[in-house]
Amino acid sequence: MNIKRIKYYSDFSRSSEISLFKRAGLIFCGVSLVTISLQLFLVGNFVIDGGIIGISILLSHITNQEIGLYLLILNAPFFLLAYSFLGRRFLMLSLFAITILSFGTHLLENFPVITHNPFLVIIFGGISLGLGVGITIRCGGCLDGTEVLAILFSKRSTFTIGQFILFFNLFIFGVSITILGFTEAIYSLATYLIAYKTIDITIQAH
Repeated sequence: MNIKRIKYYSDFSRSSEISLFKRAGLIFCGVSLVTISLQLFLVGNFVIDGGIIGISILLSHITNQEIGLYLLILNAPFFLLAYSFLGRRFLMLSLFAITILSFGTHLLENFPVITHNPFLVIIFGGISLGLGVGITIRCGGCLDGTEVLAILFSKRSTFTIGQFILFFNLFIFGVSITILGFTEAIYSLATYLIAYKTIDITIQAH
């Protein structure tokens, strides 16, 4: 079941009911949700995502550089891997997604967060993040280098993409304790637990 589900995104040599134009439009919507989650809920409250995005947020806090710069630099090696194993169209859609994300985070860089309430940040930030990532993966792209590894690994195991991404992120959340603090790390983990479940629900939806 899981292998068939993964082939939906990775096997682009077969015909598809979704046109490339429609895929790009849906990915744009998904990435917009991720951008809103990051800039209007998470980053300003010192709550991080996992994966390369999480590392980029941590580096942004340390260096005061924009997140988008790190997103482009750190994701580059993984996108080359994506081209080798998942094909040219996957690479094109992923580059499109990460470009929109980088540009979107730049546009919203100076916008204030919507709320500082931890409960609302965790719930709305997590759902928006997970839904956006799930839509992007479902439409044949990805936003994060760790998602590439998760897609490849999930093809050869019974674990889902969301579960693999969660495993990768446990280490990142551990590191965030020393940079952002214990409370923020717990909030980050809680946010991602919601996001990771939303990713799997979005991907498996018919």
